[in-house]
Amino acid sequence: MNGAKLRARLQAGEPITMFTPHHSSSGLAARLVELGADSVFVDCEHGTWSFEDVRETAQIVRSVGGAAIIRPHSHERPIIIRYLNAGADGIMVPMVDNADEARAIVEAVRYALPADHEKRLVVAMIETVEAIGNLDEIARVEGIDVFFIGPGDLSQDMGLPPAPAFGEPRPAEVREKVAEAVGKIRSAGKIAGTLVTADELPEWLEKGVQFFYIHSDPFLRRGIAAIRQTLAR
Repeated sequence: MNGAKLRARLQAGEPITMFTPHHSSSGLAARLVELGADSVFVDCEHGTWSFEDVRETAQIVRSVGGAAIIRPHSHERPIIIRYLNAGADGIMVPMVDNADEARAIVEAVRYALPADHEKRLVVAMIETVEAIGNLDEIARVEGIDVFFIGPGDLSQDMGLPPAPAFGEPRPAEVREKVAEAVGKIRSAGKIAGTLVTADELPEWLEKGVQFFYIHSDPFLRRGIAAIRQTLAR
């Protein structure tokens, strides 16, 4: 499984990209990898992917050299096990608020794959102020490869909209909270990840983030807007 390849690159200090196709399409997922994405985000929390979609997409993405990272709708043990058994290269679990939840995720992965759990990437999503407050303890849990700060849910937890208007920066207080979390993760000697736009990426790379989740829609939006602008001349 290509999750192990991602882990090796992260441990070597390399940055890794994970693009979301936004749609339940194995062909589009594979094309993102062919165009340069290291991995593809298969969002089963907000998306419409079925277990069979996950199995098929993971196989096709691996065939072109990438990895399929699956986000279940929760950290329920049976759901994590099913996605791993369906062929996920990695599991990215939402709303991890404390060390006990992090340990339960690791246990579920090792139960699902007793012989080859090390071939899968394990990502814990830090998405609340409570979780950032518990990060020193959470980061000590062995078996979590990436501690990922989700700025959208964090914004909502802070009483703010999940995303700014297109092209606008996130509120300063959210960026500061993400930076606090990244600092804690890096101080623990662990790997930090977060969602970025192309404009935000340099800042977070400079702060030591290695795992970058990037939406594909902004590229389409800008490209189509440029075509429309040209046609309107």
